[in-house]
Amino acid sequence: MFHEDLAVWRYSIDLVVEIYKITRAFPVSEQFGLSSQMQRAAISIPSNIAEGAARQSNREFLKFIRIAQGSLAEINTQLLIAQRIGYPIESAYAKTLSVTIGKLLVGLARNLEKKIKNP
Repeated sequence: MFHEDLAVWRYSIDLVVEIYKITRAFPVSEQFGLSSQMQRAAISIPSNIAEGAARQSNREFLKFIRIAQGSLAEINTQLLIAQRIGYPIESAYAKTLSVTIGKLLVGLARNLEKKIKNP
């Protein structure tokens, strides 16, 4: 399976772009703080999906999907923190992407778990 064929990977690339747009509006003082952390967490999602898909093992792929789920949880937490601090977050699209990615990751993980149990 090629990661480029997965909708969840494509949506997660869109989320990376959206996070970069959001963090561009943060104060310069956040350049090495919350902005950097959010960008790294966002990049981690499609990167882990790609790495897992390249492993050619359902068990390994599942491990990397779980890591991507953790990174998505980080992004959701960081978006909430940024919003509460008062940074401008005008992107309903990021929230929609996050929900969509979350659902797709859960579905992919369930599918992989079934394949592992019933090879």
